[in-house]
Amino acid sequence: EFFGEGITARGNELFQLTWQSGVVFVYDRQTFAPRRQHRYVGEGWGLTQDKTSLIMSDGSEYLRVIDPATFTERRRVRVTAAGAPLRNLNELEVVKGEIFANVWQTDYVARIDPGTGVVNGYIDFRGLLSPRERDGTDVLNGIAYDEAGDRLFITGKLWPKVFEVRVTRK
Repeated sequence: EFFGEGITARGNELFQLTWQSGVVFVYDRQTFAPRRQHRYVGEGWGLTQDKTSLIMSDGSEYLRVIDPATFTERRRVRVTAAGAPLRNLNELEVVKGEIFANVWQTDYVARIDPGTGVVNGYIDFRGLLSPRERDGTDVLNGIAYDEAGDRLFITGKLWPKVFEVRVTRK
């Protein structure tokens, strides 16, 4: 009945989006006991958070900024790269004040300014898997950030590995 998608931990709660059902489930972070659920319009693709809000992607060029208590939309941020809309924003993670979003069907992660929606650059993850390892896999779509260790974990659907990555700026 429900296809689980983006998930994020906030305080003592876990928020889990559904892809096409328009429901977000909220669980107790320690026990995983259901606490409540909210409805939203459209698809749920990715979910992350900053200090005040949840941030949700829906496959469009917009990121939705959400009130965590009510799951109501506070505002939308239109994401653009070189002045053009950037669609298919999938898995999300806040990293050092930027929103990292993998662009679905690619091996690229966009680094987005959360205030303006402008793409500051891309991280190219092509070649993480060898051609043999890539056989039978699907898209890159897993991003997790360990703030204490300042490292990313990257994976994809049916990928045989999870990669620990340290991003350096040129």
